[in-house]
Amino acid sequence: MLSKRLIGAALKPLVLSLLADGPKYGFQITYSARILAKDQVHWSNSKLYPLLHKLEHEGLVDSFWEPSRSGPDRKYYRLTPSGREALEHEKSEWREVTRMFSQLWDRSSTTAEGLS
Repeated sequence: MLSKRLIGAALKPLVLSLLADGPKYGFQITYSARILAKDQVHWSNSKLYPLLHKLEHEGLVDSFWEPSRSGPDRKYYRLTPSGREALEHEKSEWREVTRMFSQLWDRSSTTAEGLS
């Protein structure tokens, strides 16, 4: 299981990324994240919905209601144009972090001494 701290740091780019391919309602977001992370990501509605509301307040997502065939109407969230820009910025930052760790962790011990 991934640490709560790590998941907390990754939650915004994860949600933006999951919404990049189309609107989703809350359960779809959490279920998609869990499947993608091979059951290493679990978060409750108490984490997801405050983030979605914050992203909505920031203009990165908007929401709309749709009728459900199996119960009450569902609130869907989708990226706005600003949300797509924010996602590209998040991708750039995370790719740089990934590059740094890959460089540190994938090199031989003799290369590691060269950075000291």
